[in-house]
Amino acid sequence: MKIGLMGGTFDPIHNGHLVTAEEARYQFDLEKVIFIPSARPPHKMERRRSPIEDRYSMVELAIVENAHLSISTLETEREGLSYTIDTLREIHRVYGGEVELFFITGADAILEILTWKDPGEILAESQLIAATRPGYPLERLKQALPEFNSHGEPAMGRVHAMEIPALSISSTDIRGRVREGRPFRYLVPELVWEYISDKGLYLER
Repeated sequence: MKIGLMGGTFDPIHNGHLVTAEEARYQFDLEKVIFIPSARPPHKMERRRSPIEDRYSMVELAIVENAHLSISTLETEREGLSYTIDTLREIHRVYGGEVELFFITGADAILEILTWKDPGEILAESQLIAATRPGYPLERLKQALPEFNSHGEPAMGRVHAMEIPALSISSTDIRGRVREGRPFRYLVPELVWEYISDKGLYLER
């Protein structure tokens, strides 16, 4: 079994996230992609985030019509900071050691992998799918990775670049648009647009 895991704050989830998940599922023949909203991401502690309940609800609304996408409460229920390696180990405990895990994230995030907790272990527990914009300089990825994972395997062989034109959409831009009263309706799924509008999210940022 091959499973994709897509972690992030999803504040808010947008169409670029969904295109990325669906493209990864197709390209890597994944049985499903599990979205894992991060409650307390250690690399984003300086920014105030929307309550995890809102971010979780928006992901639920965004994926409701796709049977191949699901959501996990793993990081929302865990005490302390949300470390990728802890999540990967827990998923392996749930699905068994034979499951093949593919952790999907942006190439810019993978550039910081050496600052993550146990990067060599992450590259042993899973393969990484680096979602990039067309024309992204992949040499930067090679420079950011450790040479080997904790099993002694070449790390670069565990990382796969995947071009996604829709990655020009960003959660940061959407939050700014909401705050400034600019349109954002077709950057997010319709149910997420309604949720943000009804709740008045991002207006006080």
